[in-house]
Amino acid sequence: MNFKMETRTVESELPIIELEGEVDVYTAPQLKQQMISLLESGAKELVVDLTKVDYLDSTALGVLIGGLKRMRERDGNMALVCPSPRIRRVFEITGLDKIFDIFNTPEEATESMGKETE
Repeated sequence: MNFKMETRTVESELPIIELEGEVDVYTAPQLKQQMISLLESGAKELVVDLTKVDYLDSTALGVLIGGLKRMRERDGNMALVCPSPRIRRVFEITGLDKIFDIFNTPEEATESMGKETE
């Protein structure tokens, strides 16, 4: 199982969850727990960086949708970083590109939320 997750914050305290490898039925629960922890600690906005993700399954999509829903319930927002055409295609096929703000770089994502990167 190839999966790594790291959370960092930029100067504005905007959390960025960087994922690497396969986000699937086995690893998506770790992402869900991290998102919940960030929400409970007061995060209103979140960036999930999928730049180094090789594979995304329906469980992972469900976790991302759930995270977006929780953020919006708290008047927050979540953006995705997804420069890979192959991974972005998953969002296009499922129509999720219409509900998520998807960017090519973390800098673009943070700028869209009115924040500046480190």
